[in-house]
Amino acid sequence: MAAEADFSGGRDNPKTRVPLKLEEILMAAAMAAMALITAANVVTRYLTNVSLAFTEEYSVVLMVVVALLGTAVATATGRHIRIGYFIDLLPARGRRNAEAVAMLLTILCFGLLVVFGAKLAWDEYRYEVLSNGLGNPNWWYTGWLPVLSAFVVARAAGRLVRVLKGQPG
Repeated sequence: MAAEADFSGGRDNPKTRVPLKLEEILMAAAMAAMALITAANVVTRYLTNVSLAFTEEYSVVLMVVVALLGTAVATATGRHIRIGYFIDLLPARGRRNAEAVAMLLTILCFGLLVVFGAKLAWDEYRYEVLSNGLGNPNWWYTGWLPVLSAFVVARAAGRLVRVLKGQPG
């Protein structure tokens, strides 16, 4: 019997003011929508030999939504990408300082995405840019970038506070 994979690293999610279930539910809904779109495309192509290629726009934006929500959860739980080998060589205070620096850089990076993503979405709204495939207003798609990047900034700020207070998680 094969052992079950444990992707949580053996840790429970930390206690946060806004429960992580919010992002997890939104992520599950976006993944379900992607699965339905893909299944509909496959069935339609198989039965009618007609492609629903126009649904690719929706699939792409849903992938971005899932990626950013997943980033928010990974940031809040401390499961973000890091070079564990070098960090594990540090004493506890050094690991805490490295984690604080990582959260500050995350806030900076995603803060820039909030600002410039909002400018991009505003320009697409103002100039009435339409998507190539469906002709929908493009800001419907790009508007998610600053909103969900703000989720990541908020989760990184919360984790930074917990790290600086020496709290677990």
